[in-house]
Amino acid sequence: MKIAVAGGTGTVGRVVVDVARDRGHDVAALSRSTGVDLVAGTGLDALAGVDVVIDVSSVSTQSADVSREFFRAGTQHLLDAEQRHGVRHHVTLSIVGVDRAPHGYYAGKILQEELVASGDVPWTLLRATQFHEFAPQILGQVDVGPLHLVPVMRSQPVAAREVAERLTDLAEQEPCGRVPDLRGPQTLRMVDMVRDYARATGVRGPVLAVPLPGGFGKALRDGTVLAGPDAHLGRQTFTQWIAAL
Repeated sequence: MKIAVAGGTGTVGRVVVDVARDRGHDVAALSRSTGVDLVAGTGLDALAGVDVVIDVSSVSTQSADVSREFFRAGTQHLLDAEQRHGVRHHVTLSIVGVDRAPHGYYAGKILQEELVASGDVPWTLLRATQFHEFAPQILGQVDVGPLHLVPVMRSQPVAAREVAERLTDLAEQEPCGRVPDLRGPQTLRMVDMVRDYARATGVRGPVLAVPLPGGFGKALRDGTVLAGPDAHLGRQTFTQWIAAL
């Protein structure tokens, strides 16, 4: 099977490419570094002959407007190109809780879901919780002197490889709409995750939890963005991931 991975050079995209290739698929990574710009809609003739697209593209922003514009343009260009080239299955990775907290970055993700569900290309949608790698991503984003500030948040971190394996499983199957969410095996405080990562990697300075304002901050604090009881559970704990660094 020929699979194209949109966002194939990102945190989970690289792993999806590796997993799919290990299973014997012909895999193309779509990113600006490989000549594909989803927002501009350029380079998408790379989808010629592709059977399935796995979309794990993302943008680094907390702006709802920026996120919506990225996912509106990128998703529509991708779906149009898939229809033009006869792609038979579109697999999208989204985030647990986007419909319950459609703020900031999540505003673009819920728009992406709507475009995929209303499009003409048969689709599958997987929502997952934050990856283990989310802790190092936010460490150092907001520093005040020696202090590292992180949002007050509860998370159910999941291994990026397990997400990649699930996405590849879905790509190998027939389109089936939205599938059960995927979450990690523990519910943890983000501040504890970041502290553990900082300690393991020698990053100095106190790590403090700060509540974010508004509806999104409340959703992070009160468990709104946690997966429900029907979610599938990943295997690797955050502690195991730290130990493997």
